Amino acid sequence: MAMIKGRGTDHNPPNRYESIFVEYDDIEAPRTQFFTDHSKTILAKNNSPDVGFDYSLNPYRGCEHGCVYCYARPTHEQLGFSAGLDFESKIMIKKDAPVLLEKIFRSRAWRPQVVALSGNTDCYQPVERRLQLTRACLRVFLQYRNPVSIITKNALVLRDIDLLSDLANHQLVHVHISITTLDHHLCRILEPRTSSPRRRLEAIARLAQAGVPVGVMVAPVIPGLNDRDIPAILREAARAGAENAGYILLRLPYGLKDLFVQWLRKQVPQKADKVIHQIQSMREGELYQCEFGTRKRGRGPTAQMIQRLFELSCSRHGLKLRPAPLRTDLFRHAPEQIQLDFGGAGAD
Repeated sequence: MAMIKGRGTDHNPPNRYESIFVEYDDIEAPRTQFFTDHSKTILAKNNSPDVGFDYSLNPYRGCEHGCVYCYARPTHEQLGFSAGLDFESKIMIKKDAPVLLEKIFRSRAWRPQVVALSGNTDCYQPVERRLQLTRACLRVFLQYRNPVSIITKNALVLRDIDLLSDLANHQLVHVHISITTLDHHLCRILEPRTSSPRRRLEAIARLAQAGVPVGVMVAPVIPGLNDRDIPAILREAARAGAENAGYILLRLPYGLKDLFVQWLRKQVPQKADKVIHQIQSMREGELYQCEFGTRKRGRGPTAQMIQRLFELSCSRHGLKLRPAPLRTDLFRHAPEQIQLDFGGAGAD
């Protein structure tokens, strides 16, 4: 069976939380469905010591970008869905996200700190063009002067350059544009509904020109597939105006391992064995290890070579290894009232 056009996978593997699994002989190209998420809180607390933030905000659960490698895919199983096709075609919408965020900032218990916007799924995925939940949340960050860090693969971030510029004027924001490859064909099969590499570089350039601190994230690094692209990605991002850079090694938790291997066998069969063996060489013979610290970098000679290549390329192109710190001293619990427009946030 050929891959479904515009989707990262054509497979819906069993849900690890469910005892019953229905297997279909054939899966037609599904239309994306949107459901209302009735969460009563909006900030997720992070307890991982190798993640550089304590709180993240995700207006959406699931992601239509369809990146086959996405480490967030298994979280969809907690909703009763699959980590496969369901993750990119059944999207949960937190339409109360801006209201819930403002409620947190009004609380005297809140201590101003950087909140990561898109710690799990992309806040600028396609449906954001219509619903504008991310834009409404940015208005709240600006109103209360709370710092925010954004990571995205979508040039739609440029729609909000007015708010980002205002945040940047107060040293309250930095943006990371994730670029996995400069190869248009590989991009289309690896992350089918993301912006093209060219559009992402243009986004870096326009953000930099507007005075918005912007960096590039090479993520994930997939050994044997895109690791050789690291120098070129960093060179082009620096030329566009990126100030800093980071990278993360491919992570394949839970059933994502089988999903990714299946994709390799179908889409790049001539490279599949090489990629698998190199991943295993950095994971002590496994496809994934979850230990903090090493889960993002791996172990062994290949992992060390990738880290060295990244650091040398950053040095050559003047890219810092971390963004400048953001301000927290400007936060205000009770700002002047600004009319916030949360319209257009309904679900289908």
